[in-house]
Amino acid sequence: MKRLTIRVRGRVQNVWFRRSAKDLADELDICGWARNDPDESVTIEAEGDAGAVSRFLTWCESGPIDARVEEVEHMEIPIQGDLDFRV
Repeated sequence: MKRLTIRVRGRVQNVWFRRSAKDLADELDICGWARNDPDESVTIEAEGDAGAVSRFLTWCESGPIDARVEEVEHMEIPIQGDLDFRV
């Protein structure tokens, strides 16, 4: 198990980034959350099987079709035991 906090910058709001992240998280059995931040970035916490979290992180580098990801930062944080993925 692994949990990451992920910060995605670029054109990532108003392009269904969070909803698409939830859809993928549900598919990969990842728990956590995603939120829009005031600086127009998106912050995500993703927890699950290490391989699934790695795949999710790779997806964050491009996001949904209308997104224009410019930068992705991430760091591993302690497992929190969330039960679902929330937007």
